[in-house]
Amino acid sequence: MPAVDIPGSKSITARALFLAAAADGVSTLVRPLRSDDTEGFAEGLTRLGYRVGRTPDTWQVDGRPQGPAHAEADVHCRDGATTARFLPALAAAGHGTYRFDASPQMRRRPLGPLTRALRDLGVDLRHEQAEGHHPLTVRAAGVEGGEVVLDAGQSSQYLTALLLLGPLTRTGLRIRVTDLVSAPYVEITLAMMRAFGVEVVRDGDVFSVPPGGYLATTYAIEPDASTASYFFAAAAVTPGHEVTVPGLGSGALQGDLRFVEVLRRMGAEVEIARDRTTVRGTGVLRGITVNMRDISDTMPTLAAIAPFASGPVRIEDVANTRVKECDRLEACADNLRRLGVRVATGPDRIEISPGTPAPGTEIKTFGDHRIVMSFAVTALRTSGLTYDDPGCVRKTFPTFHEAFASQRDAGNRATGHDAAAGAG
Repeated sequence: MPAVDIPGSKSITARALFLAAAADGVSTLVRPLRSDDTEGFAEGLTRLGYRVGRTPDTWQVDGRPQGPAHAEADVHCRDGATTARFLPALAAAGHGTYRFDASPQMRRRPLGPLTRALRDLGVDLRHEQAEGHHPLTVRAAGVEGGEVVLDAGQSSQYLTALLLLGPLTRTGLRIRVTDLVSAPYVEITLAMMRAFGVEVVRDGDVFSVPPGGYLATTYAIEPDASTASYFFAAAAVTPGHEVTVPGLGSGALQGDLRFVEVLRRMGAEVEIARDRTTVRGTGVLRGITVNMRDISDTMPTLAAIAPFASGPVRIEDVANTRVKECDRLEACADNLRRLGVRVATGPDRIEISPGTPAPGTEIKTFGDHRIVMSFAVTALRTSGLTYDDPGCVRKTFPTFHEAFASQRDAGNRATGHDAAAGAG
């Protein structure tokens, strides 16, 4: 039973870094993800004046409930959406002038609903070029608190940023949400805030966050469920192969683990224990219609294995995937068509017909780590696939290609098959 050592969750690592920086005392993060995104978040904290001590397996953060130690700072958020959205909210609780910029890719991604909400709370915030996008400057003088209305229909990260800010305000926050996508990520935020000593009260679409700050703690980062989806999918498309991911089970915080239920509906065998999940390929992969609004980061994983299903795979309610690192819905459609697979798309959906992907095809990555990792699963049954930018996996999983090749080889040994594909 091949067990896969999945790196720590990007989403949980980013939230833990914010919470540790905001907490009163020194927090220790156990097995945080070390990738371009999380290193960028830690570097951003350092630029703001927080102390982040790093060893191979733990990070220690000296919390500053009063806000950044530096009165002025320039922070480059790289490609990291959590960095670009969470750190301006953290800085707003302090006192000083803080400028944030990001990569061209991140500059294209929207911030408007969050920055409008921060302005509604009295934060002096200015977009320097395109309104609602990086770069931006925050002239911070603390945040009083109060009531605010937020549209989180493009990204749940807008709501998470405000929730995380809430305990740092003088009077607390009352957030009314008019739309919300990827709701399980908000549940991660609420659970982690609880671990750092803050209980948020939810009444329907209204979240009430008390003032009073956070308490430092030791926090263990669970494996990344979105990353695990590629290994689970690899098992599902390989008859007789099974993959077990320790540390992700019935107690996991991450909603993306629900991807294995999609694989179960398609015909894979799935076993979820308290502290581990196993997926086993049965040789059956049925077509499916599935709403992936709440687990949209795994949409490309499903799209990449869809051609091997016995019937069409229709993925619905994933409009927000168009404003990720790239337009993921169109990126998947484009690559599937390159592979000779019939695809139809709409504003918030994609339908993929069964087919045999063409060997020797170059996958266009659009600089998006999830496109590379998803089509690595396609490559298990399609020879000679290459990528125009295989290295973009460093964003969340720098050693992905080596780890995936190791699992592929283990699967081949277990099933008696020869490796079908290589990655360029």
